[in-house]
Amino acid sequence: MKAIVAGATGKTGYRIVQQLVAQGIPVKALVRDAAKAKAMLPPEAEIVLGDVLDPKTLTAALADCTVLLSATGAAPSFDPSGPYKVDFEGTKNLVEAAKQQGIEQFVLVSSLCVSKLFHPLNLFWLILVWKKQAEAYLQNSGLTYTIVRPGGLKEADSDDKLVMAKADQLFEGSLPRQKVAQVCVAALGDSAAKNKVVEIVARPEAPEQPLSALFAAV
Repeated sequence: MKAIVAGATGKTGYRIVQQLVAQGIPVKALVRDAAKAKAMLPPEAEIVLGDVLDPKTLTAALADCTVLLSATGAAPSFDPSGPYKVDFEGTKNLVEAAKQQGIEQFVLVSSLCVSKLFHPLNLFWLILVWKKQAEAYLQNSGLTYTIVRPGGLKEADSDDKLVMAKADQLFEGSLPRQKVAQVCVAALGDSAAKNKVVEIVARPEAPEQPLSALFAAV
């Protein structure tokens, strides 16, 4: 297995890279800024330049990789096209490149509540709408996928236990980004995680369960 992480210098993406390195999985970090990547990512990560909005850069970047994890997302801005371009078009470009390169599994970090049109987050240029469209594009692509929908994201890790549910079952809650990264990496190669949408939050009172059992129960 060799992984490539899109959005590798983002707050969740770099934790995914760290998790892959910690588990001894060879990893490429797909980034636009090599200097930034070298400063923040583990030295074991291979840095490759590319942009999800430029399909020509993706084919070579994905060469020799077997799995792709995407933690891209539009940064807050006054550009109303940001979520459409990054969350939808960018994911679409990654899906097409993954199909061309024979990627065996595509793990996509999405968001809780993407099916709720009147969610306050959609005031940010319909960001959840475009994330949902990206999910649908991946689901219809023919690729093996795992779509991870986390709740509100926290920077600090915690001892709270993961709660995992099927699509459109969880509508509130939060969790540390580190736990999102753990779920994404655990999905790789786990047959129980394939072609599933999983929603995740963390709660102090939840029972502790192995990730493989959580995937199997969804």
